[in-house]
Amino acid sequence: MTGLHSLKLALTGFLLVAACAVRLAWSSEVPGVDSATTVSVAQLPVEGARTYALIGVGGPFPYDKDGTVFGNRERSLPIKTRGFYREYTVRTVGARDRGARRIVCGGEPRKPETCYYTADHYASFRRIVP
Repeated sequence: MTGLHSLKLALTGFLLVAACAVRLAWSSEVPGVDSATTVSVAQLPVEGARTYALIGVGGPFPYDKDGTVFGNRERSLPIKTRGFYREYTVRTVGARDRGARRIVCGGEPRKPETCYYTADHYASFRRIVP
């Protein structure tokens, strides 16, 4: 009986490890995006809420780079095919350039599946929730 019990225990442990490995492999979670870290549109800076609203209507956007493909080279966001993500500038009052704030959205340009806000030029992201 102890041999059978040990075998069952070993098999259960193996299955648990395998299930965890599959969960990690299939997960769309990425270390740069904490799924618990979200920001509502109302919590965005005023300029961020404006940019988010412009995304929904297709612009016009103030910067030429707005709407261009975001490559996700650092893999900070969930891995998707090239062209899935597009980036948009969140104006920084007083900045002489585009500043560090962006919204990156994935999916259809006017109806994105998901959007993320970064205040530190892609070093970290917070998923935007309506």
